[in-house]
Amino acid sequence: MGIDDIDLGEDFDFEQMLNESFEQAENNSVVDGVIVEISAERVLVDVGQKIEGVLNISEITINGEIKYKVGDTISVMLMGNRGERPNISHKKVLQKAKFDNFVAKHGENIEDVTIEAKIVAVKPRGGFTLEDEDGCEYFMPLAQSFMKIQGALGKTVKAKVLKVNQNQNSIIVSRKKLIEESKAVKDTKVAEILENKEPINGVIKKITSYGMFVDLGGIDGLVNYNEISYKGPVNPANYFNEGDTVSVVVLSYDKAKQHLSLSIKAALSNPWEDIKDQLEVGDTITVTVSNFESYGAFVDLGNDIEGLLHISELSWNKNLKNPKELLNIGDEINVEVIELNVDQKRLRVSLKNLQEKPFNKFLNQYKVGDTVKGKVATLTDFGAFISIGEVDGLLHNEEASWEANAKCKAIYKKGDEVEAKIIKIDREKENISLSVKEISESPAKKFQDAFKLGDIVKGAVKDIKDFGIFIKLENNLDGLIRTEDFGPLKLEDVKLGDELKAVVINIDTKRNRVRLSIKRLEQQQEREILKSVNDDSSMTLGDLIKDQIK
Repeated sequence: MGIDDIDLGEDFDFEQMLNESFEQAENNSVVDGVIVEISAERVLVDVGQKIEGVLNISEITINGEIKYKVGDTISVMLMGNRGERPNISHKKVLQKAKFDNFVAKHGENIEDVTIEAKIVAVKPRGGFTLEDEDGCEYFMPLAQSFMKIQGALGKTVKAKVLKVNQNQNSIIVSRKKLIEESKAVKDTKVAEILENKEPINGVIKKITSYGMFVDLGGIDGLVNYNEISYKGPVNPANYFNEGDTVSVVVLSYDKAKQHLSLSIKAALSNPWEDIKDQLEVGDTITVTVSNFESYGAFVDLGNDIEGLLHISELSWNKNLKNPKELLNIGDEINVEVIELNVDQKRLRVSLKNLQEKPFNKFLNQYKVGDTVKGKVATLTDFGAFISIGEVDGLLHNEEASWEANAKCKAIYKKGDEVEAKIIKIDREKENISLSVKEISESPAKKFQDAFKLGDIVKGAVKDIKDFGIFIKLENNLDGLIRTEDFGPLKLEDVKLGDELKAVVINIDTKRNRVRLSIKRLEQQQEREILKSVNDDSSMTLGDLIKDQIK
């Protein structure tokens, strides 16, 4: 039962209660009587008076068995009369013997003796009857209990003897006095400790999830889990065992609540101050991996300081998702200090800074124009990122296929192996651009092998735009006739599927484009007609044109 259970609200006149507890007649005497009758509820005892005294059957019953029989002599205490009958008690005789033993044991210094006893009866307006392991009874007035009646029955408590009345064989005890004296002793000891201000040794009494209770020579204080290590909140069970001796400093004392706050780390030198002039950003240090979190790992410098190795500082590999993929608890690794803030007790380190940068390694191996192989790491709406060793290159949708409007998402899936050419390296942004088109022959190149500028081709109208017409050529290639190359053709007269003739005027194998012209076809035909006129004077120009129209 703790101090929080103390009931301080009772108005109590102790002297009055003490007098009331001694109201019974003085000079109680013990006599021998003879049992003359035993019934189910009572026992009649002849004590030499006009009428027998009465005992409750429970006074001679032990563990359900009646201890005496009719005719037996029994010692009883005379306590006046109850009506006509003498008021007697066998139990009081037994209690007197125990009382006498208690008095004999403690002698003249009987008051202020501390007893430990169990509450066996509760009188709501009076107090508590206690009984120790020897069967000796004590009375504790309610106002001297520092306890609430509810739930008190059956509890074992310690109390101090206030007064002994040998005539009544009564012992009055007080838990309140014991607690107040204990408080006074504790306050005095704590005051001495606070005045000293030096670390003191204590023994760990109990370890909990939130801290440890430490015994300082009879005074218990709490070391909160924040005050164990400079690392921050830690599990005390990972560092100490019950019974260990530790050095602590008193942080504060709440006299009203009797709460003593202690600190282990305050008794130690501050490691952050120790490294203040020993470490700086850019230094390489050896640390031990001590803990994992989803966002990185904590590393121990070995002097009660932990630093954060964020997952972004573990490796140049951007696909790393968990620090456990690279490290194990207890690993000793070299890291670079990238942030040190002594005031905020913050240390950040980097592992990747001590490794060769993958982009630089890539530059030493490859250049623009080289063909590389990699695997699809990520697919996006604009293309795919291809992992080439420890770096990623971008394969844009436009460079994935010669087919118009092709998408990487439709061509590849994650993990597919891809062969591509390096078409650009941005050293400043560390970007690598790739192309699959560059290592495959374009449809325009195949078209160029079959046709040359000036050749006449034909194809069906595939698409109609404001700026021109697309017609379908060989090898799944489109030819564009821009409006300025229509000649006599009118855009409104063209329908999808119409077959048109035109002259090849440009082949762009890099961009996979072919330009066509109907206007140039008309001009070319006119030149041929004029040439024919010059070669055959017997024919008129009108005849030739007429034949061409036919």
